[in-house]
Amino acid sequence: MSGAEGGSALGESDRRRFADLLTELKDRRGLSFEALARKAHMSRSSVHRYCRGIIVPVEFGTAERLARICGASSRELSDLYRYWAAASLSAPSLSATETPPPPPQPQPLAPLPVPAQAEAPEQESSARSRHPGLRPAVISLALLVLCVVALGGSGRVPRPVPATGSSGRGLAVDAWSQAPTAVPDRMFGMTLNSSTGAMPTFQVDTVRLWDSRTRWSNIQSKRGEFDWSILDRLVDGANRAGLPVLFTMGGTPAWASPNGPRTAYDDGSRTSPPDDLADWKAFVAAVSGRYRGRIAAYELWVMGNDARYFSGSPETLVEMTRTAKAVLDAADPDATVVCPSMGRLWEDEGRQLLERFARLRGYDHCDVAGVKLYQRSAEDPPEQMLGLAAEIDRAFHRGGAHPPVWSTGTTYEIPLQKPLDEPTASAYAVRFFLVGLYARYQRMYFYNWGGTKIPIVMQPEGQPPTAAALHVEEARRWVHGARIRSCGSGLAAGLPEGVWQCRLDRDGSDAAILWNPTGTARVPVPRQVSQVHHLDGSTSAVRADRTAEVGPLPVLLGDVP
Repeated sequence: MSGAEGGSALGESDRRRFADLLTELKDRRGLSFEALARKAHMSRSSVHRYCRGIIVPVEFGTAERLARICGASSRELSDLYRYWAAASLSAPSLSATETPPPPPQPQPLAPLPVPAQAEAPEQESSARSRHPGLRPAVISLALLVLCVVALGGSGRVPRPVPATGSSGRGLAVDAWSQAPTAVPDRMFGMTLNSSTGAMPTFQVDTVRLWDSRTRWSNIQSKRGEFDWSILDRLVDGANRAGLPVLFTMGGTPAWASPNGPRTAYDDGSRTSPPDDLADWKAFVAAVSGRYRGRIAAYELWVMGNDARYFSGSPETLVEMTRTAKAVLDAADPDATVVCPSMGRLWEDEGRQLLERFARLRGYDHCDVAGVKLYQRSAEDPPEQMLGLAAEIDRAFHRGGAHPPVWSTGTTYEIPLQKPLDEPTASAYAVRFFLVGLYARYQRMYFYNWGGTKIPIVMQPEGQPPTAAALHVEEARRWVHGARIRSCGSGLAAGLPEGVWQCRLDRDGSDAAILWNPTGTARVPVPRQVSQVHHLDGSTSAVRADRTAEVGPLPVLLGDVP
């Protein structure tokens, strides 16, 4: 059954289907309204209204929590989501005459009220079960809008930005919990905007090569002739620094596609694939043969769904991916193969091309998917990326592909956007990586290191790291070697409105990173915690009333290595 496309009659029908399925799940589990409400940390009256079809929840995460407690299957969760999405366009939420249920009490380090996964671990949604602890099945939204008020201390008011279109509802970001799972050990990546071989002087986990004069056209400007000088310098510099290299391919040489459209670069490179794919195969073989064991991962094209970077067909891109994978497996079987990265994912066309690549089985020929995860505007808070992560996940799901995901860059327009003031830049840089943890991505490459014509400058080459870079380094120290157990935000996660949190486990010791994009809030602190850790390396005592202030720059409660 398909969801309604519009109109009150169809909306009413889908609201009825939503209510009937929720009631069926409740009855099958043998739970009363009161028992279900208690398990979900909700009011009995709210559960009753949802099951009777009087209202639908504003956020699907509320319905999902109820369904999981009742042991819903992946198919049932999918059906419930479809009915909710259609019904929520026309169905009322709480009316002006109704009294909303009281919010749960904030419990930042006590067990969070997200028991659904523990209640029925075998009944995870399809997105979460396919990569436990890795994938971003943490968000539920359909035609929703992220509305954020002024950021405390920055004087900047981000504009409300729709996630996908016309609805005026707020973004629904679900809390999630799991058995403690290791934080990815190469989570903190940087894209180098330099060709000198210099590396960041603050700690990161890995570097990516792009905008570093290492495009295919730079390396092989003539058939059969290779200039490895820049790539040698960069790979040697990264190897000396102990930083694994992600080499990004792109920019077809003019000799390989003389009639193809030109890229925006000054090297005469083309957006089209080579006229003869044997030239592509030879280039991949030359690179992987020379750098076996020295380049850790290969991104097989940049922005494969953006005509400014690749103007060939998805079918050709899949064939290039299949060819490159076979060559790399033979030449360097330990290297990680990253499928051509996909950008423009806020746009329907960009997601449709990702989905098309998936339907053509392109993701069968690589180890990891590459996407560009970014806000619509650099001024918008990083948490907005979770709405995009949800849309990306849905596109993968429609295409029948469920790969681990790395975020390998940003938008083409990033150099045109205004610089952020220092406090905002620091907060946004750190939260870029925390959002990656929240979305359960395996790796996040920040764009960029070495450059200055970008909204957030990490370290101009030859100069000291900025405050943003040093704060990222400290955040990396907070999570490095830890295991992540949950992330959540706001009242649905038992937190004060506007507060976000990711909880960590380090050798059995509980800790939490908290932040508040919209200003400051006080959160209660458990008795075993005596200090608040700040990103400048300092600590402060917990207030006498056992609370801590949380603002746009994250803080950590608990032990730090």
